[in-house]
Amino acid sequence: MLVLGTLSIVLMTVDHRQHHLEGARAFLSVVVYPLQWLVDLPRTSSEWFRESLSARRELQEDNASLRTQQLVLNTRLQKLEALEAENRRLRALLDSSFQVGDSPMLIAALLSVDMDPYRHQIAINKGSLDHLFEGQPLLDSQGVMGQLIHVGPLTATAMLITDPSHAIPVQINRTGLRTIALGTGTIDRLELPHIPINADVQVGDLLISSGLGGRFPPGYPVAEVISVEQDPGNPFSEVIARPRAHLDRSREVLLVWPPDLPNPAPLLESNPEIEKPAQRTASETEVAPTP
Repeated sequence: MLVLGTLSIVLMTVDHRQHHLEGARAFLSVVVYPLQWLVDLPRTSSEWFRESLSARRELQEDNASLRTQQLVLNTRLQKLEALEAENRRLRALLDSSFQVGDSPMLIAALLSVDMDPYRHQIAINKGSLDHLFEGQPLLDSQGVMGQLIHVGPLTATAMLITDPSHAIPVQINRTGLRTIALGTGTIDRLELPHIPINADVQVGDLLISSGLGGRFPPGYPVAEVISVEQDPGNPFSEVIARPRAHLDRSREVLLVWPPDLPNPAPLLESNPEIEKPAQRTASETEVAPTP
């Protein structure tokens, strides 16, 4: 033991003064490095695996959070687009209500559409509790849509002007020629029967409600003439018109009461949703969308 201790001191002294063992030390470090790496491998592998799992978990959580945020934002964007479209429809409908004059009016929403191809009928969310009555006309922002044919306490059914069993008295706005617009069962087509072949009817003529019969208020747009065909062997022209109202797109309708309503005060007091005549201001044209 003493010999070994003395030899170690001599070797350290020689190495410190003359660096004779530098090469041996480098050789031994190269030889020992694999052993050091193998000894340290479990610890480094454990740390790498732990960091990888942590990073993967964080990435998964961040990904899930971003997906949720994207879904929420997309949903809000869709709702915003729907609210903007509804706001535009309500603005147009309210602008249309200014043409009604001094008649009380009420806005209703569609509940359902009759899917029978031979009947053009819709259901709305207003009824007799809102003082609706059978035969009451309904409009949209573009023109006449139809009339109520059945009124329940909370809902009502309306027949559109394109229903095969519907007819509305109209007149050509340009000439004043009176006729009847008949439903054809096609959502964008009305027929004007018994128009003399020599009558002044042109494509593009506007048809308005004549007010005859007292069912529809006069002066409202009904349709636009899109086709006039004349056969020399037939005394009548074949005239086709397209409804002005958006019968297959409108979501809100405007219900009006006759201008000669004898005493509208009880009607207005019992239903605050009914628009009071001659009391609207320009500021009321800003319609807030329903949530």
